[in-house]
Amino acid sequence: MEQPVSYTLDSTLDTVDRAEEKATRIATELGFGEDEVMQISMAVREGAVNAVLHGNAYSPDKKVILAFERTADDLVITIRDQGKGINLNSIPNPLAPENLLKTSGRGIFLMRSFMDEVEIRPSHTGTEVKLIKHVRGPSAAGKEASQ
Repeated sequence: MEQPVSYTLDSTLDTVDRAEEKATRIATELGFGEDEVMQISMAVREGAVNAVLHGNAYSPDKKVILAFERTADDLVITIRDQGKGINLNSIPNPLAPENLLKTSGRGIFLMRSFMDEVEIRPSHTGTEVKLIKHVRGPSAAGKEASQ
């Protein structure tokens, strides 16, 4: 993947599947291992669910932007919705005893568990989630060894 790749997707559940499929294909093509491909795909799925459901509220006139970029050290995936933004302080801790049995509220927790870095930038015109997975492998190892 020489250049960043971007997709504009509708606010539907089909988008969630398409986003996950694209993440799986790109992570595989970039040479990530099977476990890392699964982690990347699940993080993108969670981000897409949040964008479609919480951000855009399934609104047919709002889109989800999904972008993939391979930098020298990372795979950077950006998911942006067109909702009203999110209050990060209002997100409950999924590990709190009162939340353990709830069936929702784990998306951001899972994204942070699966990726090396997660950046969330809310605004009044939508929320942008940046998922970063560091590239490990022969080129990354060689770079570390030369420093």
